[in-house]
Amino acid sequence: MRIPSKASKRTKSIAPRKVRKLRADVTAAFPTLGTDQVSELVPGKEELNIVKLYAHRGDAVIVYVSGGNPILFELEKNLYPTVYTLWSYPDLLPTFTTWPLVLEKLVGGADLMLPGLVVPPAGLPQVQKGDLCAITLVGNRAPVAIGVAAMSTSEMLTSGLKGRGFSVLHTYQDHLWRSGDKSSPPSVAPLALDPLDLSEEKGSSHADPILQGDMRHLALEGVEEENGEVQQMHGKKTPSEASEDTSVGGLNSDPTDSKTLQEQMDELLQRCFLHALKCRVKKADLPLLTSTFLGSHMFSCCPEGRQLDVKKSSYKKLSKFLQQMQQEQIIQVKELSKGVESIVAVDWKHPRITSFVIPEPVQEGSREQPYHPPDIKPLYCVPASMTLLFQESGHKKGSVLEGGEVRTIIINYAKKNDLVDAHNKNLVKLDPILCDCILEKSEQHTDMKLPWDSLLTRCLEKLQPAYQVTFPGQEPIVKKGKICPIDITLAQRASNKKVTVVRNLEAYGLDPWTVAAILQQRCQASTTVTPAPGAKDSLQVQIQGNQVHHLGRLLLEEYHLPRKHIQGLEKAPKPGKKK
Repeated sequence: MRIPSKASKRTKSIAPRKVRKLRADVTAAFPTLGTDQVSELVPGKEELNIVKLYAHRGDAVIVYVSGGNPILFELEKNLYPTVYTLWSYPDLLPTFTTWPLVLEKLVGGADLMLPGLVVPPAGLPQVQKGDLCAITLVGNRAPVAIGVAAMSTSEMLTSGLKGRGFSVLHTYQDHLWRSGDKSSPPSVAPLALDPLDLSEEKGSSHADPILQGDMRHLALEGVEEENGEVQQMHGKKTPSEASEDTSVGGLNSDPTDSKTLQEQMDELLQRCFLHALKCRVKKADLPLLTSTFLGSHMFSCCPEGRQLDVKKSSYKKLSKFLQQMQQEQIIQVKELSKGVESIVAVDWKHPRITSFVIPEPVQEGSREQPYHPPDIKPLYCVPASMTLLFQESGHKKGSVLEGGEVRTIIINYAKKNDLVDAHNKNLVKLDPILCDCILEKSEQHTDMKLPWDSLLTRCLEKLQPAYQVTFPGQEPIVKKGKICPIDITLAQRASNKKVTVVRNLEAYGLDPWTVAAILQQRCQASTTVTPAPGAKDSLQVQIQGNQVHHLGRLLLEEYHLPRKHIQGLEKAPKPGKKK
């Protein structure tokens, strides 16, 4: 529950026994505080007052005030510090950092999404789901918000730093802060180098200007504002989709699915819309801001492993989608104030709502298994020019065969047609069909015999390549052509800095976002995930600096991918050389 923007309040003084109990509660809630610090934070009864706030829904929030500032508040029997207290004790809670541009979104009521986090050189603090955490801005260790972790640190990294990270309870500039002296956060120096420090200290691996811009954009990817609509990208994505489904942008990119990513996003948008209206929105909630409907209702209906992003649908904007729903007479939307739209009516008897079946919830314990590399098997496809050779064995144009099957077919064909040389069993005479299938035109006018190995090699070379990929627990997938290897390249960026780029991770069941999050931690360098140029519905990961060594260890030693399916490992920096 967020601290209300408006509330009725009642103030009273505090009894001595209440002071003692409060100090005991503070000591229990925040064991890092010493006795003197607790006494300093919770003064005697003369200097301490209780203010009781009542939110719109009747929830009671007890606020402890000292020296004119709220220092603690109690909600549902849990004790929380205010930002005023955290400015005096900045290390009281585990601290996570975000960009200054995100603060106004938090003040406006948004939760902190994981793409908005800035990972410090020492890595993220270790927390568990439900832990109380402080939120700071880049360059200043003075907290500007507190929130409850929506997942553990390990789950944050496994998710690829996507989805909702923290349910924000209280922020600088909210109603609770305004009840104090309204002072601004003090300047508290960071413990480690600021991610914006572009100096070359310690062989700096911090973001160059281009990547800084990318990271700032990524930070706002969690909460974006467009034409008065808050476009919160609420990701519930699980790690690499090797054993369930591989996701790109939160959509199912199963090669057997004929729908485009845009069509899949349209379906997801419709599903979350109907689910929200059927289960979450009540008549008493109307009129309802369209931004609140999206952020608080539709995103919470997004299934596990998917990510709702209106911009990737055919509608591009929430307002356009809701106009379509209004045309279907499911809802009625009006602009109650300039530039801000609200849903003012819902037809809950509409056939699309009544017929909507609520999806089964994901069962606990069904989380994804650790990554296992796919089994990749080369195959061969029969082209039109070789159908005569293979038709005797019951195959036709387009038939897909394994290498062993091709060898058996050729051997049986030679023996059946008496083509094995009587004087040398290692040679095979070429009949007209074999000549047409495997010889070049310049060779076809000579009477030829070929050794078995040469005959088989030529035959395999004339067949079209194909391959089969089998992920653990899934049916095999057969594709024509050769599987593209994971491609690692180095690119030059501004200020002559290098960037490592890796592509084609999805073909091997690896989620680019997960790989980017792991590398960001290990390399202590900024990472971005962007569409791969010239590749439809594929993503690439960029890591600042030459990180081929780290990437190679991750792919070879932890993901156990065969070296033959990775190209560019030779670009790793030589020992002793600067990246």
